[in-house]
Amino acid sequence: MKKLLTLWLFIFLVFQMHSQTATVIGQLLGPEGTGVIYANIALYDTADSTLVKVETSDETGVFIISGLNNGAYKLNVSFIGLEDYESTAFSISESETRDLGTIKMNSSSIELETAIVTAKRAIVEIKSDRTVFNVQGTINSSGDNGLDLLRKAPGLLIDNNENITVLGRSGVLFYIDGKRLPLSGEDLTNYLKNLNSEQIDKIEIITNPGAKYEAQGNAGIIDIRLKKNENHGTNGSISMNTTKATDWRNNINLSLNSKNDFLNSFGQISLNKGKTYQYMVFNDVLNGVNIVNDLVTFNDNKGVFLRWGTDFTINKYQTIGFLVSGNVNDGLGVSDSKSIISSYTEPNNIDSILIATNRTYTDFNSQTYNVNYMFNKENTSLTINADYGKYRRDANTVQPNTYFESDGETVRTFVNTAFDTPNNIDILTFKADYETDFAGGRLGLGAKLSKVETDNTFLFFNVIDEENIQDNRRSNLFLYSENVIAGYTSYARSFGKKLSFNAGLRVEQTDASGDLQAFLPELQEDPVDLNYTSLFPNAGFSYTYKPEYVFSLNYGRRINRPDYNVLNPFKSQINELSFRKGNPFLRPEIVNNIEFGFLWKYRYNFKLAYSRTSDQITRLIGPDESDPRASFINWDNLAMQTIVSMNISAPVQFTDFWSGYFNLSANFLDNQADYGDGGVIDLQAYSYNIFQQHTFSLPKGWSVELSGYFNSPGIWGGVFEFDSSWALNFGLQKKFLNDKLNVRLSVQDIFFQAYWSGQSNFNGLISTGEGNWDSRRGSISASYSFGNQKVKSKSRKSGLEEEASRVQGDN
Repeated sequence: MKKLLTLWLFIFLVFQMHSQTATVIGQLLGPEGTGVIYANIALYDTADSTLVKVETSDETGVFIISGLNNGAYKLNVSFIGLEDYESTAFSISESETRDLGTIKMNSSSIELETAIVTAKRAIVEIKSDRTVFNVQGTINSSGDNGLDLLRKAPGLLIDNNENITVLGRSGVLFYIDGKRLPLSGEDLTNYLKNLNSEQIDKIEIITNPGAKYEAQGNAGIIDIRLKKNENHGTNGSISMNTTKATDWRNNINLSLNSKNDFLNSFGQISLNKGKTYQYMVFNDVLNGVNIVNDLVTFNDNKGVFLRWGTDFTINKYQTIGFLVSGNVNDGLGVSDSKSIISSYTEPNNIDSILIATNRTYTDFNSQTYNVNYMFNKENTSLTINADYGKYRRDANTVQPNTYFESDGETVRTFVNTAFDTPNNIDILTFKADYETDFAGGRLGLGAKLSKVETDNTFLFFNVIDEENIQDNRRSNLFLYSENVIAGYTSYARSFGKKLSFNAGLRVEQTDASGDLQAFLPELQEDPVDLNYTSLFPNAGFSYTYKPEYVFSLNYGRRINRPDYNVLNPFKSQINELSFRKGNPFLRPEIVNNIEFGFLWKYRYNFKLAYSRTSDQITRLIGPDESDPRASFINWDNLAMQTIVSMNISAPVQFTDFWSGYFNLSANFLDNQADYGDGGVIDLQAYSYNIFQQHTFSLPKGWSVELSGYFNSPGIWGGVFEFDSSWALNFGLQKKFLNDKLNVRLSVQDIFFQAYWSGQSNFNGLISTGEGNWDSRRGSISASYSFGNQKVKSKSRKSGLEEEASRVQGDN
């Protein structure tokens, strides 16, 4: 079945890439010479005046109409506030690309009181510096949380421990609305799971950021953009969703917006409640002992998300604004672990069985505050942002460990433990970005100050006669601080119509400290201090051979600093035989990325990338030094990691009612390290991922969507070799009440094939395992838009508004 699915995906991709059909391209310019965004473009057959195809222009006014047959056509363009444009008749032949050049549109003398403009966005947009995954462009986003959506995004892969890689590279930095999210590990995962698809507008994946962005994040940046209504007037939407997997999940979301010439105020509230499920089983062999670990986890969460912001227009050149948000979540995690212990030579002769039942009560809350100022006049812009965020997490765990005889009923011994693990994070940033025309190009200058403080407490208790007695040998406080001062300059210029160039240099001075505070003097360690200055250059070229052949080459250097989750050296345990511990001596990893891009016919995008990382921070699974039966998860630096990756994306218009999108990502990974005493890593692997989506537009407002992915075998972390997996999803959508009411039904992972499996062999520990989460699920959602949406006759955003929506908090 897997081979058939893979073949099916490739057949459609190859078919479209080799189909010889005609294309019409052009660019719409308004009265001021700027691109007309989201204009309606209709193509008619001159023989009988029938409508052939409808498209919309992009953010620069460019439009592309492809998949055409031989014939004679005429073009009709309409946009609110501008006079309609109708072309003269023209003929095209097979395989021809007809460039209509620039089309100048004039202002309309008709004053429009009220109008609503809608344009359907593609699921994926390939831009010069990023890939945009439009969440609202797919029916199958219904019922997904933030982590589920990332599994569907092109070029992204999530492993069994919910670590995220981009084009095979780890170390990605997360932003929310252009603001850095200072969470990692389990804290990041929980935050993403508490976002729902109705809150998210799009996900931007920036694999090779320029000097304007902070250098942190080897794999680049994932920026999750939440919904924000830009329509004039007072309007809003309300949406509800119910999802059934192993258990139920529900959320309700309300968005409101009020905008006029002087003020734009917007807000959102989201309520969610539900349960999630995950299971995994591992068979570990070490030191002659065979252990089968079976782990089942249920999480019951409920939360509230609030967001409110206002932008004030001072004059036509200046705006000032603020944005505040809050997130509160309470949860109960139930994790039942069963470990069957036997000899490796006689696995059926059971020695004992360990049962550990974890109950974790978690309270999480966060608040973020932003004030911003923007100035834009005559090609000169200045953006200033000040941000403060605080994140608080309190977790209390009870874990009874009971050893049974081989019959599973007779108690041999028991050890009851408990943990108290509060975590506080504060982040303060200030940044300024300035751009102006200079020497025939565009000059950028900027600076940023950031301060991150984390306070981590790990208290370990032995529970004796229902009393918690703190074990000071296994408890600690870990304080981590990171101060970064950065400055950058960038320059971009075009040389004629074919060649363009950009370059930048970012300088970052880092002062970081990890301070382990033990409760016993003999366990006290000296703080680990890091103080260094790094340079991060980037450069790129773009060459347009012909209008439909665009080549690009980009280089960038980035850094990934270890965070508090991987630095704390004290053990946290799943049960008495399975541990996690950090490494306070981790070094920052440095990566050099080179990317070559090719854009064909304004639609098909090809990217080839090479990255070489020194001191790659990676997750390892190995035997525990103190207990020959136990295993642990640890973090260390690989000597070197080399990745060669490729990505191909292709939007396809099969017929007037059938459209598709295909994405193929492939990479070769080489991990090298030698830790001594047999701890050698020498792993190479080829892997690929295929994503496809088909959308069928049916009469009377119905549409159907079929999407799926296939992941080939590959490597997670440093040593875990995973097997292939795939999923197929179905979605149905119907619109009512003049498209104001939208009802969606979706089924994810129809054939229940999205589970993972794999094996690792490192330093004497051989481990094989498999697992799944709530991959198979059904969802139904409904959203209703309401209010008085007005579009002024000058519908195109002003330069200041465009800059505000694009760069507010970008770095």
